[in-house]
Amino acid sequence: MPMYAREFFAELNLPFTDAAVVGNTYYATPTAEGPLRLRIDFSPTIRAGEYDGLRLATIHQDGGELDVVHLRFADHKTFDHRDSAYGRTPSTSGYAVFKEHRDAPDRVPWKGAHIDGLRDAIEQYASVWFPGSWPPPAPVRATARAARKVMSPPCSAPSRTR
Repeated sequence: MPMYAREFFAELNLPFTDAAVVGNTYYATPTAEGPLRLRIDFSPTIRAGEYDGLRLATIHQDGGELDVVHLRFADHKTFDHRDSAYGRTPSTSGYAVFKEHRDAPDRVPWKGAHIDGLRDAIEQYASVWFPGSWPPPAPVRATARAARKVMSPPCSAPSRTR
């Protein structure tokens, strides 16, 4: 059963140019010429074919795994809309997870995921381990206000000079 990992990571729209999806795992070299790599894969639950988040790992090319963090879908509200539509709560089976469907290979298991929270968390993680690898956000342009002349108040007290 394909998990459509390539499409999932494409939807995350991560800014790393030197990156590839191999199987269900995303690999990137966020800083060129640096020894650190980023690996992101789906984090399985205790049930076969069920995933409850992403596992991010910083890997040194010679020293191996340096750091690992688990980004849970529940913490980042990835499936809140879907779960509320089905009446799922945190104590219900299937809440904030997606499952592989072996009997429906055309079904995208993570369909309907809201990934903004995950993307923000990945950005925070990258800013710690790979400073400067994430481009700064574009400045938000406020609506322009009309310019008007403002008269300065006249001085009422004479100034003293020596």
